[in-house]
Amino acid sequence: MTKPDQNHLDNLKSIAGAGGWSDDPDVLAPHLVEWRDLYQGKTPLLLLPDSSEKVAALVKYCHDNRLPLVPQGGNTGLVGGGLPDDSGNEILISLKRLNKVRLRDPLNQTITVEAGVILADLQAMAEEMDLYFPLSLASEGTCQVGGNISSNAGGVGVLKYGNMRDLVLGLEVVLPDGQLWDGLTGLRKDNTGYDLKQLFIGSEGTLGIVTAATLKLYPRPLNTQTALLAIPSPQAAIELLTLARKMSGDLVTAFEIIPRIGLDFLVRHMDATDPMETAYDWHILMECSSSLDRLHLDLENLFQQIMETAMEQELVLDGVIASSEQQRDNLWALRENLSEVQKFEGGSIKHDISVPVSKIPEFLEKATAAVEQAIPGIRPVPFGHIGDGNIHFNLTQPEGADKAAYLDRWEEVNKIVHDIVHGLDGSISAEHGIGRLKVEELTRYKSPLALDLMRKLKKTLDPANILNPGRIVQND
Repeated sequence: MTKPDQNHLDNLKSIAGAGGWSDDPDVLAPHLVEWRDLYQGKTPLLLLPDSSEKVAALVKYCHDNRLPLVPQGGNTGLVGGGLPDDSGNEILISLKRLNKVRLRDPLNQTITVEAGVILADLQAMAEEMDLYFPLSLASEGTCQVGGNISSNAGGVGVLKYGNMRDLVLGLEVVLPDGQLWDGLTGLRKDNTGYDLKQLFIGSEGTLGIVTAATLKLYPRPLNTQTALLAIPSPQAAIELLTLARKMSGDLVTAFEIIPRIGLDFLVRHMDATDPMETAYDWHILMECSSSLDRLHLDLENLFQQIMETAMEQELVLDGVIASSEQQRDNLWALRENLSEVQKFEGGSIKHDISVPVSKIPEFLEKATAAVEQAIPGIRPVPFGHIGDGNIHFNLTQPEGADKAAYLDRWEEVNKIVHDIVHGLDGSISAEHGIGRLKVEELTRYKSPLALDLMRKLKKTLDPANILNPGRIVQND
C-alpha cells in the first residue's frame, strides 16, 4: 500500500466535491476515537460522500493508487473496526451523508434505505408505515444501518427476529476495485446461484462498502407485556425460557439476564431503584409481544399464566410486571444502562461471547471460578441476551485495586475466558465483531481451514488489501 501524498489528497478532495471532505482537526476528532477509548486513530483526510456513485469513484481512486481506506458508520463499534490506525496513512470514509430513503413498499413489507440512515430514524420510518423494524440496540440513536449490516448487529430482539443478517433482503455494495454492485431486491425467495449479499454482512467493511439495503419489516407489536423476574439460578433461566416459549408460541421477544451485582451498581451510581423488595442474586427481564391487539389476544392473562406456572415449578421467586409504558421503560433502563454503569467501579475487562443456550449455566460456573482463581476479588458482571446464548461476561476490577495494573492483565484474562468458551463450542465474538481487537484471538480459535477460506475471500475481492486492512484477517 501507498502512503497518501498531497497530490493524492487533492485528487480525492476533487472527487468528493464541495462538502464531501474535511481535514479540520475539530471535525476529525469525534471520528478518531471509540467511546471505550481503547483505540485512537489518525487520518490525513475524512471523506464524506453523499452518493453511492461518489463512494465508488473514491474507492476506485484508492484502489488504483493503492491507498488504504477505512469505512465508518456511526462509530459505535467496540473492536476498533471503524477507526483508522495511528499511522496517519489510512484515509477515513464516512457514510453518514448517505441518509436517504430509496423506497417504501408497505405491501411487500420492505424499506430500502442508504447506509447512513440512523437506526432510530429507520425504526420511526417503519412506524410511519404502520410496520416495525425489530433491530434494537443501546446505540440505536447513533449507529447507522451500514454499520449494523457490516457488523451483523444483534441486540435484544434476536430471539424472535434474528440478527441483522436475517433482516436484510438486498444490498448495494461498492467493491474494493470501485465497481458498484446493485443487489437491491425485495425478494424473499431467490435461488439463482450464490447469495452474494451474505459475503458483505458481518465482513466489517473488509470486502466491500455497503451503500444501501433493502430490509424486512414486520407487523407492528400492538400488545406487549414486560416483567422483571427474580430467579434462583441461570439454570432456572434456561428452563423458564423453555416454559415461556412453549406456553406462548413465538411471543417471547426478549429474554435478558441481570445479576445482583449489576443492579447494585445501578442503584449506587445511576439513581436507579431495585423493583424488588427482597434482594435476589439473578433476574430475568422478559418481554412478550404480539401484533394482535388486546381485543384479539389477552396477552396479559397469558403472561400471568406463564408466571404462575413458573412459580409453581420454582423457576421464578418473585416478579414485577410493568403496568404502564413508563414502568416498562424503567425496567428496560436497568438493562440498557448495565454496560455504562460499570465504568464507575473502575477497570472492566469485557467479553462478548456466545455458547449454546443449554451450556450457559456451565459456562458461567466455569468462567466465574477460573477468573476468581486468577484474580481474587474480581467482580464478574454477566448480563445480556441469555435467550440467544449471548452473554456479556464483563469483569470489574477488585475493589481498591489499581486500574492500570488490572487492565494490564487483559490478555491473560481473555485467554482464560475464551478457552472455556471454545471448549463449550462457543464464539469469542457473538455480536461485536473482530475488528482489530480480536484478530490474534481469531487465529487461535478458528480452524486453519476456516482462516484460509477467509483469507482467500479477502484476497479474491481485495487483492490490493485497501479496504479496512488488518481487520478480521491479516493479509500481506
